Amino acid sequence: MELHLSQELEGKLAAAAPRRGVSVEALAHETLERALDYDDWFIREAETGLDQVTAGQTLSHEAVGERLTKKLAEQDARR
Repeated sequence: MELHLSQELEGKLAAAAPRRGVSVEALAHETLERALDYDDWFIREAETGLDQVTAGQTLSHEAVGERLTKKLAEQDARR
């Protein structure tokens, strides 16, 4: 496979690779793999959320506010 990158992106890879101690090619491969894995995860999570909405598993605005208030109070109590 051949991939054409903009000069800007090539420059970013060339600058980042030595800081990471890897070749430009290895960094490009790792970065693409992580991006694709993240996209797959994000799509699965979004589909899960949509399935929950379809099943009626949602919270009202007030219930979300109550949970948030409780969570923040718990964090404040730990400090």
